[in-house]
Amino acid sequence: MPLIVISIIKAAVVAFVLLTALAYVQWIERKVLAHIQLRVGPYRVGPHGLLQPLADVIKLITKEGVMPSHVNKFFYLMAPFMAVALALISISVIPFGTKLEIPALGFSTPMELTDVNIGILVILAISAVGVYGVALGGWASNNKYSLLGGLRSSAQMISYELPMSLAIVSPLLIANTLSMRALAESQAGFYFGFIPKWHLFQLFPLQIIAFLIFVIAGFAETNRVPFDLPEAENELVAGFHTEYSSMGFAGFFMAEYCNMITICAVATHLFLGGWQPIFPAPYSDYVAPLIFLLAAAFLIFHSLQTLKTRTWDKYTFPAFGVIFGGLGAGLLGVVAFVPWLREAIIPLFWFVAKVFLLLFLFIWIRGTLPRFRYDQLMRFTWLFLFPVALVQLLATALVVALWN
Repeated sequence: MPLIVISIIKAAVVAFVLLTALAYVQWIERKVLAHIQLRVGPYRVGPHGLLQPLADVIKLITKEGVMPSHVNKFFYLMAPFMAVALALISISVIPFGTKLEIPALGFSTPMELTDVNIGILVILAISAVGVYGVALGGWASNNKYSLLGGLRSSAQMISYELPMSLAIVSPLLIANTLSMRALAESQAGFYFGFIPKWHLFQLFPLQIIAFLIFVIAGFAETNRVPFDLPEAENELVAGFHTEYSSMGFAGFFMAEYCNMITICAVATHLFLGGWQPIFPAPYSDYVAPLIFLLAAAFLIFHSLQTLKTRTWDKYTFPAFGVIFGGLGAGLLGVVAFVPWLREAIIPLFWFVAKVFLLLFLFIWIRGTLPRFRYDQLMRFTWLFLFPVALVQLLATALVVALWN
């Protein structure tokens, strides 16, 4: 019974955190793109626009859903639901940190919904099926622009799934496991006492090439710039979601951002050590408290520059400074005096930090690169990316075989 209760609590917490993260990744993206383009970004709703995601959710929920008369109603309604459901399922097998020992109940529970020994295969299978939501939405809309967008998404998935799979096999050969948790645990430790034993730094430069291939294929898998051809507004109006509004429209974008988080989490486990820290312990334990305390000091200092700050910043910056200072002090106390909780929070911090940095890369690329032409996209994957991935995998397999 305690195990069932803990599993239900974990599922509820993961669902709440993930859905909240989906909303605020969009806010972060809008803010980062605004800074790249020298704009303010969301600022009106709440301090620094922090309540903008909530306002968007309320607007989409209360907005009338218009269903065109010419659509296939059953599949039209099922497509966004399928896209979101398949995008959310992948998170269930991704571990967020070490196993947590619960003192009051006397057993340990993994920091994921379920620990399976073929986790990477589960994620690959679900991601391969996930494109059906987009393709079905384009077909069911009975609109030629939507249909072309859905077909483009299917073609991208087929094309980029091959180099992505080849890039994934390389770290699997090194770790000799299909378990996501075992992948992260196999990258523990440091070379020469300071270089992390991440797969990214092994078999130089083969794994760096594999990582780059995986990230490029991840952009195409999630239909992100410069591979956002399925929704190219200058060619297809809005592509596969042209005929969708209200929560149907929101469903496709929830699936896109959820797939971004999944791709970043998988890349973190495969190449960046999962929850393994950048620095050896005990120094790595104090990075999280230090970041929060520095952020608090920066916010409070910035609020004191009365001539350079906006009116509301004089009040919001100190408030957030106090919040961040409290979090930093609390983390410092956990690191120093609560070892069982430290073993859960610090690995979780490193995992989330790496995922966030990769998400920032997705946003940065969107604000930097233009969209490819469709023929350029297909030529790039079949004539360059796929051969490079194949040669890289053969070289990795040869080195691993000779080393063993």
